[in-house]
Amino acid sequence: MSTLEETIEIRLDGASIAGTFVTPGTLIPGVLFVHGWGGSQEQYLARARDVAALGCVCLAFDLRGHAQNRALFETVSREQNLQDVLTAYDTLAKRRHVDPGAIAVVGSSYGGYLAAILSALRPVKWLALRSPALYIDSGWDSPKLQLHKDQDLRTYRQRLVLAHENRALQSLQSFEGDLLLIESERDDIIPRTVLTSYREAATQTRSLSYRCLDGADHGLTSERDQAAYSKVLGTWLKEMVQGARRGAAVPPVPIDGHAPETPPRTD
Repeated sequence: MSTLEETIEIRLDGASIAGTFVTPGTLIPGVLFVHGWGGSQEQYLARARDVAALGCVCLAFDLRGHAQNRALFETVSREQNLQDVLTAYDTLAKRRHVDPGAIAVVGSSYGGYLAAILSALRPVKWLALRSPALYIDSGWDSPKLQLHKDQDLRTYRQRLVLAHENRALQSLQSFEGDLLLIESERDDIIPRTVLTSYREAATQTRSLSYRCLDGADHGLTSERDQAAYSKVLGTWLKEMVQGARRGAAVPPVPIDGHAPETPPRTD
């Protein structure tokens, strides 16, 4: 691998000594993690450390209304959180040694919904969505919490939503990178019809892989479910990153008995 060298001065005790940074001469992929509603970056730090070991620069962050900004929880809107995601993406893309043409975005639930919209606003090479949520487009600037009072989301999510009816799905329809969709088998918040809507919208993807986490609920509350998600995500990202480095696509490998493109169950 080629390297780059940069000479520097290290100052100490009124004097200075010379040094040389030796860094990889090639740019490396970046991975942006977007947590779900009510979550935080802490949920992704362990996974980010594992992915960083693949030779990636990872960024996990807190959406407004969460963690230290919890005071905004009741007033923050989707527009504000989308701006959070855009700013975090731009911060990652400008990071030294990050290849702006090789960025992966990983989102869960509300974070998956925002990540899908992001894919139409910024270059995204790889997109991984776990139990991505769907919201009605109206009330975009209203507090996100208000949507659960003003919109019948349960009914909306039980039907197949067409791409032209929803901003996130319309964004995904134009996505031309590699897509991973992950379903939780026993999800009582995001039914499999939502995953079907996302899958049906993804008509231009370079590849599409579908996984179902056996027995998992929406929040992945058991350690087993957390481990299963980490394994699916880590294996897929490894395949994508290593495949890109070889300059050729690598077909996804079945994980835990699930075929690479197992369709959503409709029974």
